[in-house]
Amino acid sequence: MPDLFLNFPLIAALLGVFSAQFLKIPIHFYLTKKVKWDLFISTGGMPSSHSASVTSLATAVGALHGLDSSLFAIAAMFAIIVMYDAKGIRWHAGEQAAVLNDLVEEFRNHVRESEEFKQKNVEEQRKELKELLGHRPSEVFFGGLLGIFQTLFLSWLFIA
Repeated sequence: MPDLFLNFPLIAALLGVFSAQFLKIPIHFYLTKKVKWDLFISTGGMPSSHSASVTSLATAVGALHGLDSSLFAIAAMFAIIVMYDAKGIRWHAGEQAAVLNDLVEEFRNHVRESEEFKQKNVEEQRKELKELLGHRPSEVFFGGLLGIFQTLFLSWLFIA
């Protein structure tokens, strides 16, 4: 079990997640002048923790085993797929959630205004879908850069 705590790629990937999630709080504060602590455990936003973690993992594997190794090829392809998914599919799922939330809101307004269709607790029946699921290309890019540079720095400190 102690070897798990010495696994450099795992440590780098976890640090990538935590540092990206933490950075969301001051970035949001800078943009809105509001502290939002729940960003530490939320999906989406700047920078992408998905990108930071998988690029940290791939960079650490490359630093340990070489850029010509099969392990690096696997980690790099995994990173590309995860970043593509974070930007594309998950982003569009968030867009669809926004549209559905708007439709539900319009329906609620219609129900409130309708005299024929009175229903108790209309306000309590709505469950809002989470809209911030994926990332913009810039969020994926900067998350990736964070993961790469952070891990290169760590490898310089611990491996060299």
